[in-house]
Amino acid sequence: MASKYSCPLNKFKFFLGWFLLLINMASAQLSSNFYATTCPRALATIKSAVSSAVSKEARMGASLLRLHFHDCFVNGCDASILLDDTANITGEKTAGPNNNSVRGYEVIDTIKSQLESLCPGVVSCADIVAVAARDSVVALGGPSWSVLLGRRDSTTASLNAANSNIPAPTLSLSGLISAFSNKGFTAKEMVALSGSHTIGQARCTTFRRRIYNETTIDPSFATSLRANCPSTGGDNNLSPLDTTSPTTFDNAYYKNLQSQKGLLHSDQQLFSGGSTDSQVNAYSSNLGSFTTDFANAMVKMGNLSPLTGTSGQIRTNCRKVN
Repeated sequence: MASKYSCPLNKFKFFLGWFLLLINMASAQLSSNFYATTCPRALATIKSAVSSAVSKEARMGASLLRLHFHDCFVNGCDASILLDDTANITGEKTAGPNNNSVRGYEVIDTIKSQLESLCPGVVSCADIVAVAARDSVVALGGPSWSVLLGRRDSTTASLNAANSNIPAPTLSLSGLISAFSNKGFTAKEMVALSGSHTIGQARCTTFRRRIYNETTIDPSFATSLRANCPSTGGDNNLSPLDTTSPTTFDNAYYKNLQSQKGLLHSDQQLFSGGSTDSQVNAYSSNLGSFTTDFANAMVKMGNLSPLTGTSGQIRTNCRKVN
């Protein structure tokens, strides 16, 4: 029997196949210049849209950051959170941590529409969400970082994973450490990422039990919160996560924890006589240390199980599969 290499054409096909496989493997890595030639104006377009949205409503910066977090913690950074429910897909938007809570979908829609006009079918929704999170932090005075790009979009979503993987505001310190450890983060990285609560607001329903029943809270702080968060009703009334400077990305969040002014139970758990107290103290006294560690942790989060190469797709509309 003749060898499969005996024909020069077969030999060429064999090595061509290996070459294409290697190319595909190389493309499965994220890179900071992924759109340099295919859509050179992509990053500038996203930044402009985010700056506009945040200037209209500062809270949107926190919302876009949170959108990225809630996407990545559910089966990786694949834009699954953006999918609307259909007859075949039960999406993540109605999951407990997301329903009537996660915002910013319309901003992503606007960016996607602009990019589809510039370079159709090139920039993924997952990458838009990742870049928008970075640009939001920068717009509110926080650090920048190099967002690695090349993610592709999922063709499915998981309501159950969203309900089970996204850390709840009621978690204990050990629960928080475990939830982040499950995604590959150290306790130190968890404390740094929690610093995202230096911007944004939370609904009364997420902190009501704390301000009426807990003792690890400054009494005057609790009293001030009760005015806008009654013991019954007003579930969607908002209070800032950082009582000091809620629209500036700084380290005031950690200083608030030292004064027992963490809004959420899970916030105050970071400074309640446990293993993370020293890290809170460190970030409280050193803004540069916090912002550096936060930026590095955000890069790591953006690398959670991305779809690359030929996996997934580039959605034309972020809300639905092509």
